[in-house]
Amino acid sequence: MKAAVCVEYGGPEVIEVKEIDTPPVGPDQVRVGVRAAAVNFPDVLVIANTYQVKAPVPFVPGSEFAGVVEEVGADVTGLAPGDRVAGTVFVGAFAEQVVCRPESLRPIPDGVDDRSAAAFVVAHRTSYHVLRSMARVQPGERVVVLGAGGGVGLAAVQLAVALGAEVTAVANAADKLQIAAANGATTLLDNTVEDLRKALKVAHPDGVDVVVDMVGGDLSEAALRALRFDGRFVTVGYASGTIPRIPLNLVLLKGAHIMGFQMRDFATHRPDELARDDRELTELLSSGKVRPYIGSVFDLDDTAGALRHVADGKAIGKVVLDVAP
Repeated sequence: MKAAVCVEYGGPEVIEVKEIDTPPVGPDQVRVGVRAAAVNFPDVLVIANTYQVKAPVPFVPGSEFAGVVEEVGADVTGLAPGDRVAGTVFVGAFAEQVVCRPESLRPIPDGVDDRSAAAFVVAHRTSYHVLRSMARVQPGERVVVLGAGGGVGLAAVQLAVALGAEVTAVANAADKLQIAAANGATTLLDNTVEDLRKALKVAHPDGVDVVVDMVGGDLSEAALRALRFDGRFVTVGYASGTIPRIPLNLVLLKGAHIMGFQMRDFATHRPDELARDDRELTELLSSGKVRPYIGSVFDLDDTAGALRHVADGKAIGKVVLDVAP
């Protein structure tokens, strides 16, 4: 099968697209013929060997995909060849076939295309768990999304609006903010041309209820200062490359609730909320109330280009690979 392979650690240019052996299917595994795969920022970190979990080289990167079941192991029930599924793995998605455990898969609702199904799982699940279970966003609350132009950030904009919130989008380019506005954000702030602390004070003199931070760096403290008393701040990632150092006196003075989110720990410690959120999120997708915004599409042969696009911060919404369109 054809696959994108990380032959050594480094930047996106280390990726080679070539023929490799088709992986075998164990009794408790499923083989999926991949139709589309989504590129996420953690994929860039994994190939650079800077992610918190290591993948030994050589390996096929990619964590998010959609396709059709081709083979099921002897012990697998509830899935059959021909089923359309979307799924997540740590690595392995940037290939014509991926082998995974059945619990990593979910059915694709009728009317949802392969690209949208591939682009939906990681960003929208992350954002919905952050908003619904961590920040517990309520209708009418004011939510600030840092990094609102990226895949997780734009998903957070969409889903906060779906939950009835008033959304302020913060991004580093006008075109990213335009897409955020098209997805429901009502206040738009370009952090490259505005002092974010001052801009948030002008936009929300009484403070905001929730901050969702995918960026880190200098933006985190500025956004934290915009919280009203008893507000909630959720740290999700550090796309800026800098983990912020927050003065704890700000937390004290604001009575702020600061929370962190990563999917592995959330799934382990809050399984009931995970299941509830997933049910609600599937309904939002099935009903058409939410769809991922796909800003760029690349062929599998240009996996390195897709990863470079994400690494350089050029992505708006999700970046998708057409594997077998």
